[in-house]
Amino acid sequence: MIINSKVFIRKGAQHRIESGHPWVYQSEIDYIEGEFEPGDIVDVYNFRQRFIGRGYINPRSQIIVRFLTREQENIDREFFRRKIEAAWNYRKKFLDEPEYCRLIFAEADFLPALIVDKFGPYMVIQTLALGMDQYKDMIVSLLDELFTPEGIYERNDVSVRKLEGLEQCKGFLKGNFPTTIKVMENGLPFWADVENGQKTGFFYDQRENRRFLKHFVQGAEVLDCFCHTGSFSIHAAIYGAAAVTGIDISSQAIELAEKNAALNGVEDRCHFQTANAFDFLRSLSDGGPKYDVVILDPPAFTKSRSNIEGAVRGYKEINLRGLKLLRPGGFLVTCSCSYHMDRDLFSAVVVDAARDAKRIIRQVDYRSQAKDHPVLPSAPETSYLKFMVLEVE
Repeated sequence: MIINSKVFIRKGAQHRIESGHPWVYQSEIDYIEGEFEPGDIVDVYNFRQRFIGRGYINPRSQIIVRFLTREQENIDREFFRRKIEAAWNYRKKFLDEPEYCRLIFAEADFLPALIVDKFGPYMVIQTLALGMDQYKDMIVSLLDELFTPEGIYERNDVSVRKLEGLEQCKGFLKGNFPTTIKVMENGLPFWADVENGQKTGFFYDQRENRRFLKHFVQGAEVLDCFCHTGSFSIHAAIYGAAAVTGIDISSQAIELAEKNAALNGVEDRCHFQTANAFDFLRSLSDGGPKYDVVILDPPAFTKSRSNIEGAVRGYKEINLRGLKLLRPGGFLVTCSCSYHMDRDLFSAVVVDAARDAKRIIRQVDYRSQAKDHPVLPSAPETSYLKFMVLEVE
């Protein structure tokens, strides 16, 4: 292939990129040699004119280049085949249920801005940047060739595409199947709505963390806030919880949670309610029922560093309220999927909440995302999930 443009990094800005970070920001560029169109493949060099890597460019985005490779190799069908096969082989090594997984986790699988979730015989794809979107038809063709899925669905109805100059869209790319499909996680079946559910319809990133509940929910009364379609709730019931209350603001999510409880035969112990979790926690924290386990797994409270103070207030509020609802000896399971809320800050927020709630906490475990969401140490953005289990006195 012929590369028409070279991007040169200014002196002093190369260290993060040369250490393996997959992004080049606008502010890091010294100059660009040659003509290009948005989405084209370009080569990146440091100020000494040493080759760093090859990726696609979009001057409309603050992330102007996303690396595909650190080699001077062709970006073609065979390149994408190798990357997809490598991602699949990785999943087969580390997952008990590789047929149900995040098959491609964007930058962490060296295919930036590409998400592919595998739901048994079905797949859901997202192409979140212009450069990757231009390869969408090729990627779908390769997925069809390598996995022969019964159907592939596109969930590109996400606002981040606007930053890349892309339209939002969703729909069938192969087949025409009922979009509420059955997913397996830890041997348990769940219904997932891949057409209208959050993100791609199911959150695989908590798989191993949900399994961790089995150590402390036996015989417990459990409150699951932000329960979405009931995955934590149903795992708790399967692992022996006496009663589980699930709360979510989405009536659609609650409807699916009830169906998932029935699917697993635990509808007698799982009770779901459509409510704002903040209001629900506030209404109970100064009086009302107490619980043995409280689970807090909210959506991201911030997607930018500029809103971190508001996110800190939100996390402190729900953790303080959750701590007040626990019986002595109970367990708080608290999560954050906000990348900008780093591990140390999240821990500090929880400690602060415990002090204000006048509760003593002991950390049992502090975990991250499942193995089909691998982390690049050189790119902290790929490590976003915090999952903390605390014993509360």
